[in-house]
Amino acid sequence: MKCPKCSPEDLHPTKLESDLPAMGCSACGGTLISLLHYRDWAERSVLPVDDDAAALIPSESSDTTNTLTCPKCVRIMTKYLITEDQSNRLDLCSSCDEAWIDNGEWALLKSLALTKNLPSVFTDAWQSKVRKQVNDKQRYERLVKLVGEQEAERAHEAKSWIKDSKNKATILRYLSSE
Repeated sequence: MKCPKCSPEDLHPTKLESDLPAMGCSACGGTLISLLHYRDWAERSVLPVDDDAAALIPSESSDTTNTLTCPKCVRIMTKYLITEDQSNRLDLCSSCDEAWIDNGEWALLKSLALTKNLPSVFTDAWQSKVRKQVNDKQRYERLVKLVGEQEAERAHEAKSWIKDSKNKATILRYLSSE
C-alpha cells in the first residue's frame, strides 16, 4: 500500500501502542489504522490515567489539508474535526473503516484523552457538537471585536444567567421592550 499523503512512499507495518498494529509512512510519519484492530486493542488495553494530560498537548502535529484517498480502496477519505480548539482533522475511509492519523496526531489524541474513544470522533453527534462549539467561539470573537473584551464578557455572563433562569421568557420580553 502507498501512503495517502506521500503517494510514492510505501506503508510499512508499525505499532501506535503495544498490541496496536498499524501501517506507517517513514517519510511523513503518518499512520493508517484499521478501526477493527483499534476496537480490539481498546477493549483489551488499560491506559494509565494521566491527570496532567491536558497540559501535554503537543506543539507539533501536522495535519493534511488536502483530500486524501484511501490506500486500500482509493476512495476519498472524509475529514473529521477532533475538537473546537484544534485545527487537526482525522481522515476516515468509511468503506474500509481505516483512519489516517498524521504525524503527531496520536500524541494529540493522547493529550486530549481520546485514544480510547477514537470512533466517537467520527460520529454525527460528535461532529455536530464540535461545529456548534466552533460557531459559538466565532460568534463570541465577533462580539469582542464589536464591543470589546469587558463588555463581551458581561454579555456572556448575562446570557448564561438568563439561559438558566426559570423566568427566561419574562426577562427576555422585558429586555426586548427597550
